[in-house]
Amino acid sequence: MWLSGMQTPDHNTINIFRTSKLQKPLKNIFSQIVIQLEKEGLLNLEKAYTDGTKIEANANKYSFVWGKAIQTRFVKMASTLNEIWDYADQTCKREMEDKTPILHTDITSEKIEEILSNIDQSMSSEDMDIKIKQKFRRIKKEYPQQIKKYEEQRAIIGEDRNSYSKTDPDATFMRMKEDHMGNGQLKPAYNTQISTESEFITNYTIHQSPTDTNTLIEHLEEYKEQYGHYPKDSICDAGYGSEENYLFAQENNITPFIKYNYFHKEQTKKWQEDHFNSSNFPYDKERDCCICPMEQEMYYVGEKITKTKTGFIQKASLYQAKDCKNCQVRSQCHKSSKNRVIQINHRLKKLKDKARELQLSEEGIKHRRKRPVEVEQTFGNLKQNKNFRRFSLRGLKKVEIEFGLLAIAHNISKYCNKITPKMAI
Repeated sequence: MWLSGMQTPDHNTINIFRTSKLQKPLKNIFSQIVIQLEKEGLLNLEKAYTDGTKIEANANKYSFVWGKAIQTRFVKMASTLNEIWDYADQTCKREMEDKTPILHTDITSEKIEEILSNIDQSMSSEDMDIKIKQKFRRIKKEYPQQIKKYEEQRAIIGEDRNSYSKTDPDATFMRMKEDHMGNGQLKPAYNTQISTESEFITNYTIHQSPTDTNTLIEHLEEYKEQYGHYPKDSICDAGYGSEENYLFAQENNITPFIKYNYFHKEQTKKWQEDHFNSSNFPYDKERDCCICPMEQEMYYVGEKITKTKTGFIQKASLYQAKDCKNCQVRSQCHKSSKNRVIQINHRLKKLKDKARELQLSEEGIKHRRKRPVEVEQTFGNLKQNKNFRRFSLRGLKKVEIEFGLLAIAHNISKYCNKITPKMAI
């Protein structure tokens, strides 16, 4: 204020600066500050404590568009078109050229026009039943516009999301922990991921996916883009423990101190003494078979292949028991009417064994104790002390700028606190 001679910029000046001028250089400014902090010995870029939180978007919470609802509408449209198509095929004077059923996946604005044109050419409106005629008129009038609308909505949602907000199309509806009604309502939000070290934010990314598992690789790629290397140690909670993430860490020489689901349950006496849990079945690598609690051999019978939302392929081997019919403990083992089948993802099992070894090591225990202090206290500081619970701007790019400014402010504030000597009481 003193340098500007007490001149104050208006709202438009500040808004133009933060939404357009900062769009390209802000991340570079942020990383330069972090690098300077490392040079001063205040943090270590070899370690990254990562976690995420969902922050509400600046959007109306009742302005949702759901991907499943769009899919349902396409199915209903296909059903109505097939009904009229079948009727035309049965009553028209000449045989219909195309008798293949109309699938909901084929419904496009071009396809609708083609179908309506074929029905028009095949039969006149006088030949139609009155109810079919009414449906046909409604389809000709409404469907082309509706299809274009649904196509636009489907393009906005894309393949990775299941919803978006009409007032902020980049925001996805997510379940919020801080819901004031206490019932976990779905609200338009962004999944904000940060990495910290010595309580400084070293990296931040904003995601539209509500699942933390699908954000880690993109987050680490951004880390490398900023600093020229991946962190040597990646420390995360169980929300990030997936086969894809473990493989990525292995391929890029990252030590994955990443928990997986059931890590803590595996350490309990109840889990370890549960002989009917397939995870506790002994596996004979030489004969490629598992041994059930009654010492019956379960041999390989096939393979199960699944594809995740990110396109990652998972393969699991299936093993089936030969005879469960006369087993004395069958009711305790499984409820299937057939012989029990279990599945083992051998690659994931090896990765989990390594992750478990790291988690239980002396260094892993230190990281597990430090992670909540690092990341969760940072989110607590941003939300509680700085009262940042909702974005002010709309759109993914603008939201990234808004959070980037907040991350820089947090780091400068922490820097001042660390270098300022404590006053004697």
